[in-house]
Amino acid sequence: MVSTHRPARILLVCLGNICRSPMAEGLLRTLAQQRGLAVFTDSAGTGSSHLGQAPDRRAQAEMRKHGMDISDLRARLFTSADFSRFDLLLAMDSRNLADMRRLAPGPDLAAKARLMLDWSSRDKGGDVPDPWYGGQEGFAHVHRLLDEAIGNLLQELGNEA
Repeated sequence: MVSTHRPARILLVCLGNICRSPMAEGLLRTLAQQRGLAVFTDSAGTGSSHLGQAPDRRAQAEMRKHGMDISDLRARLFTSADFSRFDLLLAMDSRNLADMRRLAPGPDLAAKARLMLDWSSRDKGGDVPDPWYGGQEGFAHVHRLLDEAIGNLLQELGNEA
């Protein structure tokens, strides 16, 4: 799945790149470092309404509760060039996945795009819900989903090394 001859390059993608994908990036970079795995992370959005913005304050607050700072991240737009730059592109939901695959330069590269919850034990193949319109509990729920799926992904990466 992912080359272990160099750091794995993983892109996390949601709609605005201010809630789910920066939370996933923060979790992935922190947990990979804790496990001693070489992983290069980035995140992007399929929509352009929040370009250049920091993660939502509620996303930052949830991550701080778990000892992670994502305030350095800034929203950027997903592009077709991302398929060449990354080994694995993880969409937070099926709509984002479809939008990403439409931009793929070809079917081989499109196959790099998967759902984040493909690595979930309980919600395999499901969508990470967008917490934007809800309260802090929605961000806590997203954190729980991402933490479990990313833990499983890193377990798989560790086994390949």
